[in-house]
Amino acid sequence: MSVRSAPSAPMIPFDSPAMIDLRYVKKLIEMLDGSTVDSIEISSDKGMKLRISKSSQQRVAAMTVAPQMAAPVAMTPVLPAGGSERPAGEGVAAAPKAEAPKVALLEIKSPMVGTYYSAPEPGAKPYVNVGDRISKGQIVCIIEAMKIMNELESEFDGVVREVNVTDSNAVEYGQVLYRLDPTG
Repeated sequence: MSVRSAPSAPMIPFDSPAMIDLRYVKKLIEMLDGSTVDSIEISSDKGMKLRISKSSQQRVAAMTVAPQMAAPVAMTPVLPAGGSERPAGEGVAAAPKAEAPKVALLEIKSPMVGTYYSAPEPGAKPYVNVGDRISKGQIVCIIEAMKIMNELESEFDGVVREVNVTDSNAVEYGQVLYRLDPTG
């Protein structure tokens, strides 16, 4: 009767350039491509290092496309059909009765599945609160994914109107975390 021992804890699959497992590297590249993380650096206890980075062109393209998609389409008031046939004074009097057009709120969504943290450490002040004015590039929270703490930066300028997640809760890819008023 033979007894097999359980496999030891997973190790980084390389200790020298000759020991690099290309399947592992390919898997890391696929994971990086499917996330918002810009780069990964891994090192073994033997001094071997592996660094994988996304190109800066991909990051710039992603940053310029996202705000355009979230921008409100029609924010100017539209005249009702036949508005030109009314006397000039009538249109002016009707304006105060009409409800002011609602400003479309911009959404900051989770770029990955993970655990949401509103502050840099337990007990610390949250990065942002409702009513705070934030600017593009400002850190708004941390999403922990696969034991990696990922700081999430705002893609927009605006005032925080909604915080839709509570601290230490799981978030899904694409889940709305914050809503911002761009007009503040």
